[in-house]
Amino acid sequence: MISVSNLAIQFGKRVLYKDVNMKFTNGNIYGIIGANGAGKSTLLKAISGELEPTKGSVEMGPGERMSVLSQDHFKYDSYTVLDTVLMGHTVLWDIMQQRDALYSKADFSDEDGIKVAELEEKFAEMGGYNAESDAAALLSGLGIRENLHQKLMGELSGKEKVRVMLAKALFGEPDNLLLDEPTNDLDLDTVQWLENYLSEFEHTVLVVSHDRHFLDSVCTHTVDIDFGKVTLFAGNYSFWYESSQLALKQAQNQKAKAEEKKKELEEFIRRFSANVAKSKQTTSRKKMLEKLNVEEIRPSTRKYPGIIFQMEREPGNQILEVKGLKATTEDGTVLFDDVNFNVEKGDKIVFLSRDPRAMTALFEIINDNRKPQAGSYKWGVTITTAYLPLDNTRFFESDLNLVDWLSQFGEGNEVYFKSFLGRMLFSGEEVLKKVNVLSGGEKMRCMIARMQLKNANCLILDTPTNHLDLESIQAFNNNLKIYKGNVLFASHDHEFIETVANRIIELTPHGIIDKMMEYDEYIASDHIKELKTKMYGD
Repeated sequence: MISVSNLAIQFGKRVLYKDVNMKFTNGNIYGIIGANGAGKSTLLKAISGELEPTKGSVEMGPGERMSVLSQDHFKYDSYTVLDTVLMGHTVLWDIMQQRDALYSKADFSDEDGIKVAELEEKFAEMGGYNAESDAAALLSGLGIRENLHQKLMGELSGKEKVRVMLAKALFGEPDNLLLDEPTNDLDLDTVQWLENYLSEFEHTVLVVSHDRHFLDSVCTHTVDIDFGKVTLFAGNYSFWYESSQLALKQAQNQKAKAEEKKKELEEFIRRFSANVAKSKQTTSRKKMLEKLNVEEIRPSTRKYPGIIFQMEREPGNQILEVKGLKATTEDGTVLFDDVNFNVEKGDKIVFLSRDPRAMTALFEIINDNRKPQAGSYKWGVTITTAYLPLDNTRFFESDLNLVDWLSQFGEGNEVYFKSFLGRMLFSGEEVLKKVNVLSGGEKMRCMIARMQLKNANCLILDTPTNHLDLESIQAFNNNLKIYKGNVLFASHDHEFIETVANRIIELTPHGIIDKMMEYDEYIASDHIKELKTKMYGD
């Protein structure tokens, strides 16, 4: 349990929030949401003790242990992977160090023997004899193969380090667990593993994430940072989003009577209560939703970008034909081979692979930016494309301001280009900012504005939610659901895939798996699992 009392965070004259009073209790998972800069990560730092609050206090239950997902991926470079995970349980690790130091003494005394016996007893009580196997199981679940467990952290790639740090945070089932963007750099299978792990976790969890499916799958509560306040709601992200949108709609409809508004909100809460998914959490969450005061539901102050893709031309019947494509890496690793498919009118295809380089290679090939090792492709004569690449670095290697940068990709006057930038939430003096100083999220919003200029009838999107905040992801997702053209995309956002794709193509070194089905059905199908084993040669 974590108790927060009269907490305030202020930087100079800027007050993030004040008078924060809430308890985070055992068995619940709290998703912390808010616009960029609202103070989500700052709240976690204040609770963990990394940041001294301006005012107030944070307390845990007596004898409780807290674990935090570390963002310092270089701190443990001189330790082995397995030892790094074991260090996550600080008390157990300290006992292990003391015990090993005593055993290594050349002049082992009777007093040392008594001390070792005490340490051994504590070690056994804390599950020390199973610690290494438990740590290894966590690592394997997070996709870190056994042959890496004894390697030094400094030898691992950045993405592998992220997974080890997550295993370190989870190790030993801490009483209180703080996770800041835990799904970053995880593939879809590993995110699903983490969802399952946390759904069975019996302690207190606070998590910041931009992954809506993850928040919906694991969270019993939502902590919304808005209006300069921190507010706790029962329910997951979808409940918060739908209720805030309903409140916004009602606020815009001033003619609606107060009683009618209340009735509409209460009906919404009843419907949501009936559809709560997680069995462990259903009863308590449903009771809390039924107690929710409708007056607490307010429209959010957050701004959603205007992501609106429109087609200038209706596509003909021939969209894209791919024959016998093959791609390899520089070291000869086969990313995919013998890839054959036709894109049909209305197809919204998600491309999957165990190796994310495969999707990028395919998109680069069909955009004529890379040569395949074999095969060919042909676009229909009526097709116009707009491409969002995974790496957009080359687009921003200049000191142009945003307006001049965007004007390279279309025809029109300054007001015309400012309107597209305005849709993407760049306003006032911001449009005169130099593009080479933009953040990752700002660059993505510029690239989306560039795509919208094209009025294309086929969108090609390589991991489009990278660097975007929840509001941008939600707006992007909502528009793609109603977009009339074709979409070819790769994503590690479960909700994005499930709500946009109507066809799935998995690229393997031995051909493709091509299915017209929903993503949830695809990942649950035993038949698909058997096909994957065959195609990947497991």
